[in-house]
Amino acid sequence: MLREEDIVNINKKFDKGRVVNKGSMNFVISNIKDTKLWTTQLAYILRGLLIDHIFEEGNKRTALAIMLTYFEANNKSYDIYKTEKVITTIILKNIDSIEKIRRLIKDVSW
Repeated sequence: MLREEDIVNINKKFDKGRVVNKGSMNFVISNIKDTKLWTTQLAYILRGLLIDHIFEEGNKRTALAIMLTYFEANNKSYDIYKTEKVITTIILKNIDSIEKIRRLIKDVSW
């Protein structure tokens, strides 16, 4: 499970790590602590980054990096092109449903 500091440090690889939506960050951290399912944890993180824009810059890149980290930590294979499509789909369709995001995640990992 990622902590707030971990998410900020991943964003710092792409930008300054400047949180502009602290409420969303708190929501993400609170919810990922309450679930054991890695796909649900990842769904909350992706929603916070891609829909709520937790950071000033680098949200999409941070989301992709975290998604790949979760796949690798859970020994899941993935298609990099499909992971990028998941991110694009969430953004373009403004998907804020955790369950819908979970299904997208499950569709690209095996």
